[in-house]
Amino acid sequence: MPLSKEGALLECKLKMNCILVEWELINLNQAYEKLIEISSNIPRTITLEQTNNYWHGLCRSRVFRFPDDLEILKIPQKGLIQVRSCSRYGVSDLGVNSRRVEYLYRTLMKNS
Repeated sequence: MPLSKEGALLECKLKMNCILVEWELINLNQAYEKLIEISSNIPRTITLEQTNNYWHGLCRSRVFRFPDDLEILKIPQKGLIQVRSCSRYGVSDLGVNSRRVEYLYRTLMKNS
């Protein structure tokens, strides 16, 4: 699990192919479980790792099958969930990772 020394997801090195957000949510455990469910159901996504506080998936693009890492971290001490979506290759993702994270948040809020 690639965490920073502060117990958080790693910062994005390139803002053009990566997004990292923090959400302060009321029911952290329920939101975390729902985010895992939503993420696992994204087409062409497989789960690479899952613990009580961390989920890591690999999402592939439709046409060229480019791999993106999607990570969800529950930080109970701070009442936060961090979500990071990042391309493994290339400098630009044409907004794919930002749209993925927006989709997760929108779907989570709709189902809460």
